[in-house]
Amino acid sequence: MLEIGSLVDGKYKILNKVGQGGMSVVYLAMNEKANKQWAVKEVRKDGVKDFEVVKQGLVAEIDILKKLSHPNLPSIVDVIDTEDAFIIIMDYIQGNSLNKALAEYGAQPQENVISWAKQLCDVLGYLHTRTPAIIYRDMKPANVMLKPDGNVTLIDFGTAREFKEKNLADTTCLGTVGYAAPEQFGGMGQTDARTDIYCLGATLYHLVTGMNPCEPPYEIKPIREINPTLSSGLERIILKCTQRDPNDRYQSAAELMYALEHYEEIDDLYRKKQKKKLNAFITSAVLTVALGVTSAWGYVSAENKKSENYDDIIKTAITTEEYYEAILTDSTRTEAYLGLNDLLSSDYVLTKEEGQQLLKLQAGLEEKNNAGFTDNVNVLSLLKAENPEGYNEVCFEIGWDFLSYYDTEIDRDRYENAAKWFEQMKDSDSENGAIASIFYDISECTTKLNQLRGGKVIQTQELDEQRESLWNMIESLQSKADGYELDYKIQVWIEIDKLIYNNVGDFLEVVTPDVLITMLNTIKSNVENIEGSNPDIIKLADELEISVAETINKVETAKE
Repeated sequence: MLEIGSLVDGKYKILNKVGQGGMSVVYLAMNEKANKQWAVKEVRKDGVKDFEVVKQGLVAEIDILKKLSHPNLPSIVDVIDTEDAFIIIMDYIQGNSLNKALAEYGAQPQENVISWAKQLCDVLGYLHTRTPAIIYRDMKPANVMLKPDGNVTLIDFGTAREFKEKNLADTTCLGTVGYAAPEQFGGMGQTDARTDIYCLGATLYHLVTGMNPCEPPYEIKPIREINPTLSSGLERIILKCTQRDPNDRYQSAAELMYALEHYEEIDDLYRKKQKKKLNAFITSAVLTVALGVTSAWGYVSAENKKSENYDDIIKTAITTEEYYEAILTDSTRTEAYLGLNDLLSSDYVLTKEEGQQLLKLQAGLEEKNNAGFTDNVNVLSLLKAENPEGYNEVCFEIGWDFLSYYDTEIDRDRYENAAKWFEQMKDSDSENGAIASIFYDISECTTKLNQLRGGKVIQTQELDEQRESLWNMIESLQSKADGYELDYKIQVWIEIDKLIYNNVGDFLEVVTPDVLITMLNTIKSNVENIEGSNPDIIKLADELEISVAETINKVETAKE
């Protein structure tokens, strides 16, 4: 094995071992002259039976990769044949395999899986359109690297082959059981592009369900039997990819890509909407001809038309005014409220102007009536009356974005604006009601503290009561954080860190410095153990780790 710190070919310094397979070891190396990191794959000659056969496979893999240039594929930069080993220098892919993501977190979010599927489909399309076509044959989560930016890279071309049109069947049976197509194991003709379609379908099945096709019951079931909330459109795509007969699958990566880009349109929900539109049209036509229908039928037609208009607006909405229009069209549905919130905070910054556009919902939206006058429509009241659960969700999501992203140097402004939304649902029985209640109380308490500290006559007893109350809320917040998903949990820790940093003097009046430092060290330890592939979460964790260290230093300085 290569030694850590040693030089390969006089220029690649071995930094550490990053992986090991049955025949090879992969190291991270640095070309110090070029100041660039590389992956070094070493195959020892003395530890491999029939090394020349293995070498032929490696050479074939290298020859394939050298011909390729694609953003989702690694590049080979050097090949070194030494007395003891065969060494390949290639791009170092930062990140972890999707197999590791499955092991750590189980089934992956459907939106992520579809995004990865499109990237992998693009790679396969590129490989299949080479001359001659390259069939990858070993698509599986372990061979897909997820980089910090959310993109994927396909690795390990050890089983890939160039398609030979006159071959009647493959001479070798290569691939991974569970993911491999039936034709990869003899008796069903040679592998072609449709083989990779099957492997990708099996991979998507594993990613979106968490069920490994290599393990019992060794089958690929309809994904909604495992998770009913998954898309029926994606279910149809996976089932078609994994048909035993290649003729029943998608016939090309381009065909599969089209299906992935339109998976919502083959979803049962989408079909129901389209059917509903058709029914509304038919009903409207009948009503126009009949003229004698009852007022009840008129109401149904109006509701269907309103729903149709709402769906049409939402489908293409890209501006604040278009989302306002959708909200006024049907104030009892949540898609437009949440879409507006996502639009304004999509860059993880909520400016004061953008905040005002959200607060406008509480003041009411203006709408012209039939007489040409302007009415003020209290849209949130209508939502609360007709859809209480949706109302709670909207208030929490908007309040949370004010708390997380509001662009102000004064934390009081963040809390006060977030509290305007948390107040609406803090007493609800919804899942997020408890945390909304705590943040609302924190806002009230910090406001009271600022008033007491800025008063001409300081009421010491009342000030101490507010200090102790705020500390108790922080302790409650810290204990509740363990029950939340990671993105909420890390934001809670960020808020605790800010509250301690901004109120160190107040807290040291009611607790000892060691108590503060213990809580901060607990957060720091939790943050250090965060792993995953979401670059936004990793960035927040890194920034929080630095911020907590600064807060600890401030507490220790105050202690002295």
